[in-house]
Amino acid sequence: MSSNLATKLREGTKKSHTMAENTGFIACFLKGTVEKTSYRKLVSNLYFVYSAMEEEMERQRNHPVVSQIYFPELNRKAALEQDLYYYYGSNWRDQVAPSEAAQEYVARIREVSNTAPELLVAHSYTRYLGDLSGGQILKGIAQRGMNLNDGEGTNFYEFKTISDEKAFKNKYRQAMNDLAVDEETANRIVDEANDAFGLNMKMFRELEGSLIKAIGIMLFNSLTRRRNRGSTEELATAE
Repeated sequence: MSSNLATKLREGTKKSHTMAENTGFIACFLKGTVEKTSYRKLVSNLYFVYSAMEEEMERQRNHPVVSQIYFPELNRKAALEQDLYYYYGSNWRDQVAPSEAAQEYVARIREVSNTAPELLVAHSYTRYLGDLSGGQILKGIAQRGMNLNDGEGTNFYEFKTISDEKAFKNKYRQAMNDLAVDEETANRIVDEANDAFGLNMKMFRELEGSLIKAIGIMLFNSLTRRRNRGSTEELATAE
């Protein structure tokens, strides 16, 4: 039985994807305006989100659905730790804490794992496929926007144990399409993915205050005029 889940997720989250790309923080990022204070706060929040997601994916690795899309080579926690060391220094653990939106995101991941583990598929899809799809583009934007040397503060975008990211994405999508889930479960996973986009958007919006403070409201407004959807799949969730 094939669920065609990857296809359903792609089609079922198009609107949410577009909305996420048009949040002010992401619109500015995609246009090359990257402010280090707000960006490092995002890295901090992503650290807590990925830590929770990877802990729960590991905990549910024998679940009949989760096990089929459990690929530890996608894990981002260690890479984010390297980036936090770069942005905050050796005592970074004492300086970072999840924002209100990140706490809500983490709580939802924990809740899903405890009550309906199959919905972790939605969270995995929303983050990891975006990381793979837009990673190198976003890495370049971050490097130029913050004048970073290669390897400084952008480990998040590097999948050092995946030699062919395109081939891996195809493998990942195929694994999702092959999941033996019924229509009702597939629809619940799509709904959860849309909710995950919403949680990402809350984190992005939290960052707009510090970004506006750094670049000014006029520039922020000019950069955030509505843009068309980007060409890379799940790009907005990869920052």
